[in-house]
Amino acid sequence: MPYGDAMAARTRSEERRAEIVRAALEVIAERGYRGASLAAVAERVGLTQQGLLHHFPTKEALLVAVLAERDRWDAVPDGAWRADLLLQLVEYNAMRPGVIQTFAALLGESVTEGHPARAFFTGRYTAVRASMAAVLRAEYGERLPGGLTPERAAPLLVAVMDGLQYQWLLDPESVDMPAAFGDFLRLLGED
Repeated sequence: MPYGDAMAARTRSEERRAEIVRAALEVIAERGYRGASLAAVAERVGLTQQGLLHHFPTKEALLVAVLAERDRWDAVPDGAWRADLLLQLVEYNAMRPGVIQTFAALLGESVTEGHPARAFFTGRYTAVRASMAAVLRAEYGERLPGGLTPERAAPLLVAVMDGLQYQWLLDPESVDMPAAFGDFLRLLGED
């Protein structure tokens, strides 16, 4: 196969994988991970289940691809988060309820033993807490105004972000997620 043909085939395969991941995100948002079937995802993208398995050999592989894609959407260049960027992330999340609902559903399901996303979320939270500790250290140094170290405050920051997402998903008319997160940052001493 000539080089140009190989490149075109690879590009088509990558595009198809991206289409499958988007469809899986939609199906999981509608039905939850356990209720989402490979057949439903395949049907949504016009493939047979066998065709889908060519791109993702297992449901678990597809799930990890969905979660990794969601994290890529939230990435900042060189991973350098700042408090103001966190507020922008919360504002951005408020514009994409389907993605946030899928993430929340998968997170909730992943706490059960043997769930295929458990290792992903465990590793993700370890990395997110470390990243939030770095944000807090850059803003406040070794002690926050209330006396906590960045490492002690980081899980609280993550809990506020995730907890606001759940409350907002349940009652978006009553919970202004970006405003509430801005209030939390003011409690920390942010302007």
